[in-house]
Amino acid sequence: MFIGEYRHTLDTKGRLAIPVKFRNALERGAVVTKGIDRCLVLYPLKEWNALAERISQLPTSQADTRAFSRMTLASAMDVACDNQGRIIVPEYLRDYATMHKNVILAGLYNRIELWDEGVWQEYKTATEENSGDIAERLSTFGV
Repeated sequence: MFIGEYRHTLDTKGRLAIPVKFRNALERGAVVTKGIDRCLVLYPLKEWNALAERISQLPTSQADTRAFSRMTLASAMDVACDNQGRIIVPEYLRDYATMHKNVILAGLYNRIELWDEGVWQEYKTATEENSGDIAERLSTFGV
C-alpha cells in the first residue's frame, strides 16, 4: 500500500528517486502515465495491467472512452528503478505535468502520483479549503 507525501528532486536527466518504502512494490516493473489534474501516475505493473484491462473493455464507440484510453495508454511508459532507486521520467510526461526540479510523490493506496511541487501546493491548498464540501459529496459513497 502506498501512503504518504514525499519530496524529491528531479535531476537534469529526468531521474527521480523513489522513496525506499515504495521500491519493493515496483520491483517487478512499473508504468508511468498522464494523470488527471496535470500530474503523473506511477503504477506497479500488476495494478497497471488491471487498469489497462478495464480500459480495454470500455466501448470504443463512446468519445470519452477513446479520449481517456488515448490519454492513459498512449502516453504510458515502462519504467524500472536503477541501482540507486531512481526512475527516468520521460520528457514528454515532465512537460505535460509542468514538472521542474522539485517533485512531490503522493502515495494513493495502489498508485503513486507525481506532481510538480508548486502545482501540488496550489492543488492541495484549494482542496483543503473545500474539504467540508468534498466530504459531504463523498458521504453518498459511504466515505
